[in-house]
Formats: sequence, C-alpha cells, structure tokens
Amino acid sequence: MNAAPRRARALIGLAGLALGAAGPVMLLRGRGGRTEIRAELAAQRITFPDHGLPAHLARFAGRPVETGGEAHAYAELIKDHLAKATGGRTYAEISEELHAGGDDTGKLAELRQTAFMGETLRASLMSAYQAWHLTTLVTGLGALLTGTGAALVATANALGADRNHC
Repeated sequence: MNAAPRRARALIGLAGLALGAAGPVMLLRGRGGRTEIRAELAAQRITFPDHGLPAHLARFAGRPVETGGEAHAYAELIKDHLAKATGGRTYAEISEELHAGGDDTGKLAELRQTAFMGETLRASLMSAYQAWHLTTLVTGLGALLTGTGAALVATANALGADRNHC
C-alpha cells in the first residue's frame, strides 16, 4: 500500500478538524464582541433628537444608539454640529489661533474645548463603528472556516471510503 494517499487524507482531515474547531470559536468571539459593543453603547444612553436632524439622519429620530451603524450616524451628527459651532475649523486650527494670541475674551479657549470634546466623542463613536465591522468580519470568517473545515473532513472521509471500496 502506498503511504502518500493515507498521508494526504490524514493532512486533509487534520486541516479540516483545525478549521472546524477555529470556526466556531471565531463565531462566538464575533457574537460576543457585538454583544459587548451593544452593551457599551446602551450604557452611554445616547439618543438621537426627536426632531431637527439633517435629512440623511431623519430615520434615526428618537432612536437610541445601540449598533455600529447608529454610532456612525451619531458621529456624523456631531460632525455637523461641530462644523456649525466652530465655523468649520478643527481643534488643531482653533488651537493654532489661540496660541497666536488672538483670544482677548476667552472665546477661543471655550471653542477649543468644545471642539476637543466633540471630536473626542466622535472618535469614540467611530471606534464603536469600526469594531462593529470587525465583529462582522470575524463572524463571517468563522462561518467560512467552519464550512471549509466540514468540507475538508468530508473530503478526507470520502477519500478513505473510496480507498476501502477499491
């Protein structure tokens, strides 16, 4: 008997078992990550205003922020509000103005604080949005690995069955 087909069957079977074990772990981690993101967002108690939203965000009116997509939408709302509050200037630009000595009344310092807080909140929400996408990726890869592992195990078993019937 030739050992090469047996080794190939064993390697295919082992690869299938490894992928079949890794896949469900990734599925669970993806689901767990998504649950954690939902819990963290819910703990912040962020809710879209009932009215006054830009047209592209109107569908979110009155809804709590609980998903990555909603976190992204709220980050866009903050971006819009910041642009209005700062005249389109960023924290860095306002800081530059402040350091140049153009703040006799303290308004630039207050505006810089507003920009800092808004940009920080926006960054946090964008991080939740990105993490949401990572959980989607991990879950999808977990499903793919699980299916591939099952297919490889079935292939290895079929190779063994074909060999036994010859």
